[in-house]
Amino acid sequence: MINDAAEAYRGVIPDDCCPEPYMPAAELAAEMREMRFLGWNEGVLAGVMASQRVGDATLIRHAYVRPDRQDRGIGSALLERLLRDAAPGPVLVGTWAAARWAIRFYERRGFVLRADGDALLRRYWHIPDRQRKLSVVLALERAVPTPPARER
Repeated sequence: MINDAAEAYRGVIPDDCCPEPYMPAAELAAEMREMRFLGWNEGVLAGVMASQRVGDATLIRHAYVRPDRQDRGIGSALLERLLRDAAPGPVLVGTWAAARWAIRFYERRGFVLRADGDALLRRYWHIPDRQRKLSVVLALERAVPTPPARER
């Protein structure tokens, strides 16, 4: 499902950043051990989104919707669930700068493109320099709730 959805990157990002398959099974298995994956099932796996807590931030690490199931609210529903379950603090998502559709998706949901994306990518992600140079970071700044005062 991820590899099918990642076909959208072909011809948009450089070929050396778009391997075949985009995410080999062994890489996915390793990522599944490190992250929390949410899935959307419609008789088949129609979408996935993963999160990972790194330091004070929650990272959105993978967000894919099967091409034939896009524009049905699956990505929005997965994001809403991820945000509801995320720990307090900022939520960050890194994506390819050329993936304008992904950037628009997050911006429509309150995320802001960060000018310090390179520094954030260095701090929170372990990705190749080439990918970092071609990527951006969007953030959803969430206030840490103030605990209620104790009743006396």
